[in-house]
Amino acid sequence: MKRSTALIVDVIAIAVFALLARIAHQTDAMPLNFAGWLSTWWPFLLGVFLSWGLIVAFRLDGHRVFPAGLLAWVVTAAVGLGIWSFRNGAIPHWSFVIVATVMSGLLLLGWRAVARVTLRRRHA
Repeated sequence: MKRSTALIVDVIAIAVFALLARIAHQTDAMPLNFAGWLSTWWPFLLGVFLSWGLIVAFRLDGHRVFPAGLLAWVVTAAVGLGIWSFRNGAIPHWSFVIVATVMSGLLLLGWRAVARVTLRRRHA
């Protein structure tokens, strides 16, 4: 798998993450619409791009769960939650931190695990 493909899948995974978050937490202040989705997506998307800068700098295989997937997950979650904190002037509630961290991890690590199993089956 090419690096560009892995980056695109990470971008899609975080777009899905942001959409699921908007669906689950829509309010009058943050309705389920394109602008609300973008508002939720961009901080985590910035984290994806930062993590990919590191993945490229360290010459990691971007499609591997470890270390690239783990790096992508940690950096994406930290940057996204950090920007959320800065924008809202408060540390997010612990339940939000847990859900955002777990869901982003499932999406960013999950596709890599599925791809690995699929590739192994093809070569077996």
